[in-house]
Amino acid sequence: MTKLLIADDDTELCQLLQEYLSQEGFDITVAHDGASAAQLILNESFDLMVLDVMLPNMNGFDVLKEVRKESQVPILMLTARGDEIDRIVGLELGADDYIGKPCNPRELTARIRSILRRTETDYSSNKKKLRSIHLEDLYINPGSREALVNNEAIKLTATEFDILYLLASQAGELVKRDDLSEKCLGRSLEAYDRSIDMHISNLRRKLGTDSHGDERIKTVRGVGYQYVSHDT
Repeated sequence: MTKLLIADDDTELCQLLQEYLSQEGFDITVAHDGASAAQLILNESFDLMVLDVMLPNMNGFDVLKEVRKESQVPILMLTARGDEIDRIVGLELGADDYIGKPCNPRELTARIRSILRRTETDYSSNKKKLRSIHLEDLYINPGSREALVNNEAIKLTATEFDILYLLASQAGELVKRDDLSEKCLGRSLEAYDRSIDMHISNLRRKLGTDSHGDERIKTVRGVGYQYVSHDT
C-alpha cells in the first residue's frame, strides 16, 4: 500500500484528509509539527509527503530544505491560496508540486496520483524501456534515477530528474514548455504558470556550466528549452 505522510497542524483538516485518502487506498501517517515531520520522513519509508508551509517548531520550507539534503522523496506543498511567493519558494527548494489551501480532497488525490505516476510508473515499471544517456560529462541512469556530472552525483528532485531526462533525451532539439509541463508535471500549463521555469532554474544551478563554460540548458524565449550538447 502506498504510504503518505501528511504534515499539517490543522488537526481537523488532517482528520478529513486521513479519512478521505484512506478510502482511496492510501496508508496515512500524520505529523502536526515540522520537526516531527522531518524526523518521520527521513527515518521511515514513505512514498510521498504532503507538507504544509505554516508548521510549528519548523516551517514547511525548513522541513523541505532538511529533507532535500538526504532524500528525493516526492513532496507536494500545501500553501495559502493565491500566495505566489510561497509556491515559487517551494518549487525553488525542491517541491514537486503545490496546491492551495483550503484544498479539495479530490484534487489533492489527483495531484498525489499524478506525482506517483511520474515517479513510479514512468520510471520504475517502464525503466527497462528507457535508455541511459551519456552527453559529454553528463550521465543519466533512468533505472536508478541518478544523474552524474563528472562522475559526481547531482541531487535532483523527482520533477527535476524528469525534466532533465526529457531534455537530454532530445538534446539539440527544442522541447516546448507545454510538453514539459504535461509530461513532467502531469498537467497542462496554466496562464502565468512559472513552475517549469523554476525547475529549469534549479537544474541550471545544480548542473553548472558544461566543459566549454556554456549554459547546458538554452532558453528559446516564449517557446521552451533545449539541452545543448556538443556531442550532437
